[in-house]
Amino acid sequence: MAGKSTPATALLGQRGIAHQVHAYEHDPRSESYGLEAADALGQPPQQVFKTLVADVDGELVVGVVPVTGQLDLKALAAARGGKKAKLADMGAAERATGYVAGGISPLGQKKRLPVVVDSSAEQFATIFCSAGRRGLEIELAPAELVRLLDARVADIAG
Repeated sequence: MAGKSTPATALLGQRGIAHQVHAYEHDPRSESYGLEAADALGQPPQQVFKTLVADVDGELVVGVVPVTGQLDLKALAAARGGKKAKLADMGAAERATGYVAGGISPLGQKKRLPVVVDSSAEQFATIFCSAGRRGLEIELAPAELVRLLDARVADIAG
């Protein structure tokens, strides 16, 4: 897997979790990394998920939602038992996860953050999420993602 190894893919390999890594040529002019990934991989955009870092009452939390939707910050806060959420500062998100914006994976983060996965993921046998680099996606069963991350599943996409 030369050139495709990231902390996210390494974690999946260490844990023996079935997954596939898909690479595509990232266009630096792209304004939507998630929609670019869906198009490049020929996948329905509702099956490709983006990873967003938010601040919920002072705690960084990861929301995983379809690239076709937005992260519902109120719903994310409620899913974490919090009152208020806002998107995290990009620098804070990059420092906490160890990934650059547009390539943040919910897996293999530098600091393990709480994760909430949108419930729409459960309708698919597999979903796609960032492998930790722009132009690299992981395909895996949503139940495996939730189990590995000890994530909560909730309606967090708006």
